[in-house]
Parts: sequence; C-alpha cells; structure tokens
Amino acid sequence: MKLRIVSPSLAIALAISVPMSMQGQEDRCREVHPLKLIEFDAPGATTVSSLACSPTCGTEALDNNDLGAVVGSYTDTNVVPHGFLRTPDGQIISFDAPGAGLGAGLDQGTVAYSINDLGVIAGQYLDSGYVSHGFVRHSDGSIIAFDVPGAGSGAFQGTFATDLNIVGATAGSYADGTGTLHGFVRSPHGEITSFDPPGSVYTFVCYETCLNQQGAVTGSYQEASGVYHGFVRDPKGTFTSIDAPGAASYTNSASINPEGAITGYFLGSDSVYHGFVRANDGTISTFDAPGAGAGPGQGTVSFSINFFGAVAGEFLDANTTLHGFSRSPDGKFTTFDAPGAGTGAFPQGTRTSTNNLEGDVAGWYVDTNLVNHGFVWRP
Repeated sequence: MKLRIVSPSLAIALAISVPMSMQGQEDRCREVHPLKLIEFDAPGATTVSSLACSPTCGTEALDNNDLGAVVGSYTDTNVVPHGFLRTPDGQIISFDAPGAGLGAGLDQGTVAYSINDLGVIAGQYLDSGYVSHGFVRHSDGSIIAFDVPGAGSGAFQGTFATDLNIVGATAGSYADGTGTLHGFVRSPHGEITSFDPPGSVYTFVCYETCLNQQGAVTGSYQEASGVYHGFVRDPKGTFTSIDAPGAASYTNSASINPEGAITGYFLGSDSVYHGFVRANDGTISTFDAPGAGAGPGQGTVSFSINFFGAVAGEFLDANTTLHGFSRSPDGKFTTFDAPGAGTGAFPQGTRTSTNNLEGDVAGWYVDTNLVNHGFVWRP
C-alpha cells in the first residue's frame, strides 16, 4: 500500500537558531550518545509476512527529527496500515487519518512520512477506493487532509504528501487522471503550487527530507527519451537539472539540507549504484560505501543529508544483502547492521531512511522471515 513512488514565529526562531555553534554541538552530541542500535516494533504490528502486505509487512521507521522523535507506518495482523509516532523516550503512538480505509486484508490505511522539530507530521492515506490523499497532523493530534487540484480520483491516483519543513510547508507528488506524476508544494496556509521541471513527463519529489526550510525542493524527473535526472526547484520556482558524473541514464536526488546540499544516487554505465553529494555551489562528488557490491544492481544508495553534510544510506553487497552506512562530511564511513536483520539476498538486511542533526539514523530492517522492524542507530 505504501506508495513509494507517496506558532510560526517559534518555528522561524528555531530555524534561525540551528546554525549557531553547530560544530561544537555536533561534537557534544557524539560524546553524549554511545554507539548503539535500538530496535522496535509498533504495538500490534504483524510478525508474519504475507502476500497481502509484502514488502511492507511489519514496522517501517521513515523519518526522525532533531529531538529524536521517529515517524513511520506499520501493518497490523489484519493487513491494515497505520501511522505511528515514536517519542524520544520510546513511547509509540498509533494514529489513522480520518477517511483512511481500515478494512481487514485491504492494505489501505495511513503512512506518516515526515516530522519536523515542532512535532508536526506529514503523510498520506488511502481511502476505501484506494485513492490517496495528503495530510498534516499537528502536535495536538488534529489532522488536516488535502488534495492537490488536478489529482486523479481513481485507484492509486491522488496526492502523496511526503515532505515537511520547519515552518509547516509540505511537498510531494500527485498522480493525475492518467496516472502521470507531478510535483507540488503546499504553504503552511494551504496554498498549493504544482510543478514539473522543463521536459519532464514524470516528476517525482523524493521522500522525507526533500523540502528544506527555505522552500527548496528536490527529486527526480523522467524526460521523453526515458532518461532520469535529478532536480532542485528553488523557492522562486527556478529549476536546475542534476546529473551525477558517470551517470548512464539515471540520477536520483534523494535529500536536501538547510544549506542546499543534496545527496542521492545514480546508476553508472557498469549498472552499479553509486552515491553522490552535490554542494550548494553545484559541485558534485561521488562515493561508494566500503563493502558495496560491484555487480549489476548492487552498490551504494544515499538517502539523507543533515545540516553538517553527514550522509546516511544503504548498500547492497556482492550477495545483495542490505547494510546501513553513515558517511561523515569529511568522507569517513561507518557501516552497521541491525542484530535481527536477515543475511540473505535482497530485501533482507538493514535499510536506512533519514539522519538527523545529531547523526542518529532511522530506518528498518528485514528479518529472515521478510518482516520489517524499526530501528534508530546512534553514532
């Protein structure tokens, strides 16, 4: 079901205060948190994989904010997906968007994709007709649903809200009546602007950390020839296309930080995935995680970049088992595996999603029974 194609003055004050003494804060955070990985499951999450919910059976942690809160979704024993919030002290709160389909065995329901430092959450839900709608959940638990004008009303069409910034703006993609994807941004007051990069026939805004506090959006688009490019759309609506050096026909921008640095991955002419970081001046550097396989469909996939430029992602080894990694701003790698992760071929292993200001990484792992479990890894 999880369509993975899918007070303002206080917020501004917090956003402005973030850069102050950042390096010292990062060093202190590393001193406070010893290296460890915390595994968790949402109460009521299924412990059995089935064709009805595969590959999203169980608990998936999709985003973590700078305070240590985590959001995501889980599928219960009746194959009903629910959103969840895991508080910094480990309490897990389940929720459903009003209007979400809750029928047993239907795999509709709610997915929470992104959380900001004020506790506001953005996500999507599927209704009883499998139409997707965006939502914003405020810290008091109230939920506002919305649809992008032009979004289709057929099954697996609609609005996919996947990103949220500190001031409450949201971004994501929507599928029109033909199933074609377009991007959108929604202001904190509800004004919605849809967009497509020039030449795009399919626009995809990436997940969780793809809208920064200035309003810049990143993702990827496909042109008519079938080639995929990354893009960044600045707050004024100007587009810049991104192609990683060595990319054959696929570059995917996957995250943007407050400074405008972008990380993502590309498929080289060797059919191997490689990570990249694009600095805010447009300079692109590429990298491979130690242990990444060098065969077709293997390699390194980078998903998230924090304020300092630390990157989190995953890599597939020569056996196509997944492993997590964190890459420091100076290029040093730390790799990790959840203790309960399976060691077989994809999709078994450790799957990362986002990293926060402290470098904590949220994600999920897939065990030998192909059930998903959430985790937070602290460097």
